[in-house]
Amino acid sequence: MAWFFERRSEIARESMSALVDRCAAECLKRLSAKPRNVLLLPPDVTRAHSGAGWITERLYNVFAGVADVTVIPTLGQHLPHTEEQNRWMFGSVPERSILKHDWKRDCTRIGAVSAQFVEAVTEGKADWEIPISINRLVVEEPWDLVVNIGHVVPHEVLGFANHNKNYFIGLGGKDTICASHMAAACCGIENNLGSLVTPLRHCFNKAENEFLGRVPDVYLLVVMGYGAQGNLVHTGLYCGDDLDTYLLAAEHSRRENVTVVPPLRKVVAMMQGDEFFSTWVANKAIYRTRKAMADGGELVVIAPGLKRFGEQPEVDAFIRTYGYVGTPRIMELWKKRSELHELAHATAHLMHGSTEGRFTVTYAPGHLSREEVESVNYRYLDYEEAIARYRPDHLKNGFNTMPDGEEIYFIRSPSVGLWTTKEKLAV
Repeated sequence: MAWFFERRSEIARESMSALVDRCAAECLKRLSAKPRNVLLLPPDVTRAHSGAGWITERLYNVFAGVADVTVIPTLGQHLPHTEEQNRWMFGSVPERSILKHDWKRDCTRIGAVSAQFVEAVTEGKADWEIPISINRLVVEEPWDLVVNIGHVVPHEVLGFANHNKNYFIGLGGKDTICASHMAAACCGIENNLGSLVTPLRHCFNKAENEFLGRVPDVYLLVVMGYGAQGNLVHTGLYCGDDLDTYLLAAEHSRRENVTVVPPLRKVVAMMQGDEFFSTWVANKAIYRTRKAMADGGELVVIAPGLKRFGEQPEVDAFIRTYGYVGTPRIMELWKKRSELHELAHATAHLMHGSTEGRFTVTYAPGHLSREEVESVNYRYLDYEEAIARYRPDHLKNGFNTMPDGEEIYFIRSPSVGLWTTKEKLAV
C-alpha cells in the first residue's frame, strides 16, 4: 500500500511543501536513516507546470545537508536541458548536481520482457521482446535512496504517465524506447489513453519487479486539476514504493483529468511557448483531444514555441520525410524500410500524431513556415492571425462563442488532461 496520500479540491503550496517534507521523512524512516548517496528523478521541462521543479529543489535541500544528492531529469529521447532551463525549473539546485541522460550512450541492458509475454498482453498485436536498458547510474551506483518525482496524467503510450515510466522511458535506452513505443502504438493510441493498466504498463510492471527489486526507491506522484480561478492546482499527492501508489494516483487522475464532452467540431488548444518546441511534444494537443473530436472536425493548435518537428536532428528529418500520413500507410512502410525499425519510436509517433483522416489539424506555430507545416500533412495558420482571431488570453476553458458567432471549445493546457465523448470513454 501507499505510504500516505493527500487528496483535496486544492492543496496550497504551503501544504504541498509539508507533504514533500513528510515524504522525505518517511524515506529516512523506511529506506535509509543516514543516506550518503541520494538520487532524484524528476520529469523534464515539458512537465514543469506540474511543480516537479520546486518539489525537486525542496527535496534536494532536505537531503543535501546529510548526503551527496544527484538529479537526473528523466528526459527519455528529449533534448537535454540548458543551464537556463535547469535554473528556471530547479531553482537553487547547483548545475553540477544535475546530470544529462543520453538515451544512446548512458544505458546498460538489465534484462528483457519476452516476446511471448508481449504477444500475450497485446493480444498478438506485437510479437517482439522488449529489451530493458536504463541509465547505468541507476543500477551501478550505490544509492541509499532514489526518489521518483512525477505528474500522473492521461498518457498516449502508458495510459497514465509516470511511476515506472520514469525508469523505462525517462531513463530508458534507445532499444527499450523504440520497442516499447511501437508495441504501444500497435495497440492503438485511443485504447491506451486513460486506461489504468495498458499492455505496455503490464510489461513495465513485470520489468520493475524482476530487474529493479533491489533499488531503494520511492514514488512521489502528484495529480493536478483546475481550481476555482481556472488555473492549474495540485489536488493530490501520493507517496509510496509499490504499484498501489500508482493505481491510487491514476484513479484520481482519471476522475480529475478526464472530461466528457459531446463530439467537438472545433477545438482550439494552446501549447505553452516555454515548454513545447517540437511537434514531438506539442502533439499532445492531438493525443488528448482525439477521442472528443467529431468526424470532420478541426483542431487548431496555437504553439508559439514551435520551431521543429523532432527532438533530435535525425528524428526531425524522419518526420519531415514521412509526415503524419496515417497508420495504414506507416505500417505499409514499416514492412518495407529498415529506417522505420531503426527509429521505431519515431514511427510510433507518426501513428500517434495522425488523425486517420477523421479530423484535421491546423498548426499556428511561432517559428515554422507554411511550407514546413503542410509538408508533414497538417494545415497551417499564421501565428499572429491565430492570436488576433482567438485571443486565447480572453478565452475560458470549454465552450466559447466568437464575435462572428463561431462556437469553439478552448483548452489552455491539453497536456494535463484527456477529453473524450461518452461513447469513447471506456475505449
